[in-house]
Amino acid sequence: MAKGTPAVRALERAGVEFTLHPYEVPESAGSYGEMAAEALGVEPGRVFKTLVAIVDGVPVIGIVPVSGHLSLKQLAAAAAGKRASMAEAADAQRLTGYVVGGISPFGRRRALPVYLDDSASGYDTILVSAGRRGLQVEVAPDDLIALTGAIVAPIGR
Repeated sequence: MAKGTPAVRALERAGVEFTLHPYEVPESAGSYGEMAAEALGVEPGRVFKTLVAIVDGVPVIGIVPVSGHLSLKQLAAAAAGKRASMAEAADAQRLTGYVVGGISPFGRRRALPVYLDDSASGYDTILVSAGRRGLQVEVAPDDLIALTGAIVAPIGR
């Protein structure tokens, strides 16, 4: 079942080391990222959420720890833009091919510029969604950067 996600297939094709971490998702899930950290017994600062935002009309990906928030002002600055806003859930799903709560930086439907919060560099590995709710993938930040072309910047608060 997990092997079927585009994210996992992209990681396998790239030949990078990764570990899958499945967990149970309750019916009334609130914050998927914080729930994943708790379910997996991982420090919330090491679990990152993948968000879709719009910077000056261009969709981009922002990846920040689940324990914090995406700073739209800092994201706009990192993208050399003036204004950023969060994408609507339906647009995020259409652009990435993933459901909200399961958006992965890997294997997305459409290539988008990616910005990774600089706090990721403080860890040997981080966890991000593997392309569905209830499944995280653990990867080295350098591998995430290499595979997505991510720009590292202070975009979290």
